[in-house]
Amino acid sequence: MSVSLILIPLAIAAAAAHAGLSKGKDATVCQVQTRMRDAGLLAAALRESRAAVASEDGVLVADWAGVRARFARDERQIWTAHFTGDVDEARAVDIVRAVDAAYGRQVQQAVLARLTERAPAAGLRLESRSVTPDRAVRLVFAVERAS
Repeated sequence: MSVSLILIPLAIAAAAAHAGLSKGKDATVCQVQTRMRDAGLLAAALRESRAAVASEDGVLVADWAGVRARFARDERQIWTAHFTGDVDEARAVDIVRAVDAAYGRQVQQAVLARLTERAPAAGLRLESRSVTPDRAVRLVFAVERAS
């Protein structure tokens, strides 16, 4: 089976993204909202979901047991994920939602790394870091010097 998902950025109308992608005879096409933009973070999120990931000419290819997905961007930089193998529309959507959640964790890690890296230059010292059960991270900085 073949399933294609248009991964709609949260800020873009679905109708605009759907223009130009028509339903194929053998494929199911649907749209899923996502926050995914950065290819490096998407590749990391795919690896977090236990996919073997390769990059081929700007296209990310992810392989799970029995399922392959090709993530590519169109001219508007909107991702499309085309799934083949042992997959139906519901499973493809579930995979994308899991990858989107992993992508959110990757973004969080990148932001935390930037904050802690830039803190000393801003006159701040990291005093504590805590993680809540829902994976929210709380950082407490001390001011070392006035800027």
